[in-house]
Amino acid sequence: MIDKITESLTNKIRKEMPDVDDERAEVINYGLQILLGEVPKIFIMLGIAYILGVFKLSLITFLILLPYRTFSGGFHLKTHIGCIISTCTFYCGTALLSKNIILDDVIKYFLVFAIGIFGIIMIKLYAPADTEEVPIISKKVRKQKQLLSYISFVIGLIVSLVINNSIISNILIFGYLVQTCMITRFAYKITNNKYGYELYENI
Repeated sequence: MIDKITESLTNKIRKEMPDVDDERAEVINYGLQILLGEVPKIFIMLGIAYILGVFKLSLITFLILLPYRTFSGGFHLKTHIGCIISTCTFYCGTALLSKNIILDDVIKYFLVFAIGIFGIIMIKLYAPADTEEVPIISKKVRKQKQLLSYISFVIGLIVSLVINNSIISNILIFGYLVQTCMITRFAYKITNNKYGYELYENI
């Protein structure tokens, strides 16, 4: 259903803007897929966050992690219930952990260093991590999203070290770690997902 809606919207945009080529149309369609697919889950997540008493922190977590999550991609669960549970666990869980865990400077620097190395390697190998439903075929688009993944990831980790707010720092550290894990081949395997671009390469 969402696929048909986004395809229709993309076609309308192309009619209104003839200069939009196939690559730009692919980017637009991908963005619309994410927007329309995520919005209902975000409202549900915020409702659960309110019940848990972390509404503000969960909203901040969503906004902070959005750039890296958008550029790097990640697996999608096959059912709406699974997606809702995954979304709520990711954002509310990150907010709760960040609120209740205290990291001293030594542990924080070690974690950022380790996550930094892990993340750069995973981004190189897998980002942008697409899906069968929303594949990213264009090599130009893939390079752009990979570059933006690097930039947002590195900036986020630097901010986690210099910001004078332990909760925001924790959100960046824990959130970036989990999001990076979500693009890995292991995560795709255990959630029964496949990278979309690989399927098209094998045709």
